[in-house]
Amino acid sequence: MPAPAHPPDSPTRSTAHRPSNARDDLFAAGYSLGMRRLTHYAQGGGCACKIPAGELEGVLAGLGVTVPVDPHGELLVGLETGDDAAVVRLGDGQAIVSTADFFTPVVDDPYDWGRIAAANALSDVYAMGGAPIVALNLLCWPREDLPYEVAAEVLRGGAAVTRQAGCHLAGGHSVHGPEPVYGMAVTGTADPARLMRNDAGRAGLPLSLSKPIGSGVLNNRHKTTGEIFPQAIETMTRLNADASRAALAAGVRCATDVTGFGLLGHLYKLARASGVTAVLDASAVPFIEGARDSAGKGYVPGGSRRNLGWVAPHTDPGDTDEETLLLLADAQTSGGLLLAGEIPGAPVIGELVTRRSHTLEIR
Repeated sequence: MPAPAHPPDSPTRSTAHRPSNARDDLFAAGYSLGMRRLTHYAQGGGCACKIPAGELEGVLAGLGVTVPVDPHGELLVGLETGDDAAVVRLGDGQAIVSTADFFTPVVDDPYDWGRIAAANALSDVYAMGGAPIVALNLLCWPREDLPYEVAAEVLRGGAAVTRQAGCHLAGGHSVHGPEPVYGMAVTGTADPARLMRNDAGRAGLPLSLSKPIGSGVLNNRHKTTGEIFPQAIETMTRLNADASRAALAAGVRCATDVTGFGLLGHLYKLARASGVTAVLDASAVPFIEGARDSAGKGYVPGGSRRNLGWVAPHTDPGDTDEETLLLLADAQTSGGLLLAGEIPGAPVIGELVTRRSHTLEIR
């Protein structure tokens, strides 16, 4: 692994999104007194710290579906296909969309971590074609190791994004634990007749992607070297609201967001659930600036390698080289929407075809 560009525990604060103030001085003082970089308080980082997909499916396989007594509404989307959120029909053309998402620090700046985590949690609602209505904070904090001022900055970042999204933020829950963890439980609404689901793909539909990929390798490089990648932060904090609205306007009915299982992992889940094969044009997939360089220098997180191992038995890679395969499987944090359809500004990266011997084909 290349030598770090900065001392491993030096402060690497991103101040592009707000003016410098006393809080920046506070964190600089904290680092000078021996406080480690935020990403060094956790083993993993972002959605790359997800339980591997194959292991998680093994855990869930024996649970079955619990049917409540006298349920309030009809469950439209549950565990069956591993979709982005649960959906319950309430009647009168209204459905509730419910999700939760949280992870360990993906960047050293606590405010940016909060923003990224909030955008990531809200994305599950957008991926279903819904609009987020209210969110609750979920916080685990090593209170003996990290000052509460840092936690306050994380929460402040999350609040900034929910405000931008027009989503109420109303309290939450916190616990003490060995690693810092932050995210949100989000409730939204949707039209049950216009849901975007991961099992609604059909042969003949194009595949589009609303954000470039590569945040996993860039975040891993950031954690290792302290280098800051504003282009990755911008991508991860960008809401999927506009892409979701455009997809609904275009009549898209099949979608998912690209997060910890990587583009290949989420595309595999979509194609498997829809009973089709997905043909991916690797040359059409957009990458965040610096992602390919970071992969070539060895900054591939373990989660990305596990993703590739999971989908490999179901994939015809063609002549795609290993580095590209790892980038296509790169564990994303707060990635874009993967759509079975087209919207303005989102490149077409492949198509769905009638089921073949492999669920995924890469060309």
